[in-house]
Parts: sequence; C-alpha cells; structure tokens
Amino acid sequence: MSFVLRYGARSDRGTVRPANQDSAYAGPYLTVIADGMGGMAAGDLASRLTIAAIGPLDRLAAARAVEDPADMLVEHLQAAAEDANRRIRDEVAANPALEGMGTTLTAILLAGGRISMVHVGDSRAYRLRDGDLQQVTKDDTYVQMLLDEGAIGPEEAATHPHRSVVTRALQGRQVEARYSVRPAVVGDRYMLCSDGLSEAVSADAIAATLLAYPDPQMCANQLVSLALYEGATDNVTVIVADVAEGDAGGVQPVVLGAAVGDPEPASP
Repeated sequence: MSFVLRYGARSDRGTVRPANQDSAYAGPYLTVIADGMGGMAAGDLASRLTIAAIGPLDRLAAARAVEDPADMLVEHLQAAAEDANRRIRDEVAANPALEGMGTTLTAILLAGGRISMVHVGDSRAYRLRDGDLQQVTKDDTYVQMLLDEGAIGPEEAATHPHRSVVTRALQGRQVEARYSVRPAVVGDRYMLCSDGLSEAVSADAIAATLLAYPDPQMCANQLVSLALYEGATDNVTVIVADVAEGDAGGVQPVVLGAAVGDPEPASP
C-alpha cells in the first residue's frame, strides 16, 4: 500500500505584525513550518533558509529515495535540519548584524509507510485520530519547563508573561532537536501550526474545527480565520494534512509566508 498526504495550508501575518516571519512548505510527502525570530529581516531569513533546506525531502520521498528502515527517515530529517542550522550559521558569519536570528522547525515526512517527525521550538504538531486530538510535539519554551517542574499550572501558563520565550531553536549553534517515527495510518489528520494559532485558539476549538471541516484547505483557512477573529497578535500559519492511500497524482507543493516574500496584505 502506498500513502500520500492530502493537504491544505494558509499563512497570515496576523492583526499586529507588519510582516510575516513564518515560512511553510506543504507537499504530498512533507509538511514543514518554520517560525522565524530575531528581528524583522533576520526572522524572515532564518525561516526561509530552513524551508530551502528541508523542502527537497519531498521530492526524495516522491522518487522513493527515502524509504524504510525507519532510522533512515530520521537520518534524512536530521541531515536536513543540520543543513538548515548550518545555513543560518553561515549567514550570521557573513553578516554579524544578524546574530541572534533563528527559527523553530516542525516537520513530518511520509515515506515507506511511516511518518517521521522533527521538532524544535514552539511550532506544534497535532494528530486527530478517531475524533481524539493529541498534541504530538512538546513546546521548547520557558513556560513548558515551569510546567514540567510543577512550578506553575496550566491556567497560569496560559497567561504567563514569558509564555513566548523559546528555549530551543535553530540559531546556527548546536541544538538538540527531537525526532520520532510512527506508522502511517489512513484517516489520521495531522495539523502543524505556528504559535500564532496555538496562543490564540484553545485546543477544544482546534479539535472542533478539525472535525467540522473534512476538506484540508477549508479546514486550514478556517483555523487561521478563527485565530484572526480571536485577535492573534503573531503571524499565523497552519497546515492540515490527511494520511490517505494513493499517490501524489501530479499535485504540486505550496510554499507560504516569508519563503515567498509574503506579498499579500493581512486578512481583514
């Protein structure tokens, strides 16, 4: 049996930010979100470099060059993530004014009947299976660290003044990203998002929307619209990807946000 991702994606700069520092890639075998940080131009650049480094894995998977065993999927993702980190380091070395720029990275790669994931930062991945929504990434944030230590509870975390402080990111320095592999299951729905969505919209509302809109593009559009309605102050990027049986069938990938210059005005 062959598997493919049926996807929809949308990115918006939100209601406050003058530019979009998020970048995203959505293809039949790969989805990626990178949320740039470290100054306007620098954040844009970091997320764009990351998409350029990770994106080619989609073509490799389509050509069946990325297959089982599972550890090979992780190796391909790890090599691409390290390449992204190296590109950021090289840019900073060439222009020291960019020091401090970085990006989150969350990506899933489908090949050989398995889904491999890489995660660093606070861009999230969720899986909807049989009506049950599970967050399959763990935020690399100061607030998550406080939660893990039992220093604060979920209610305090939701309004903590430092909830956006990221403790891990691709910044050109050594970083320990998290990798995982799981079976591809037809009917599973994955949703990747920048924190512009997860900060503005509750998990219950996200789950209800993922259940209410069978079409991935309509679902992605609705999630972003919901974040904007709730007054999202950050850039908002969402990818909805359903695991299906079949092949790509000539479907072309989409690239969004800073990776294409984000020429569109913010949604009303």
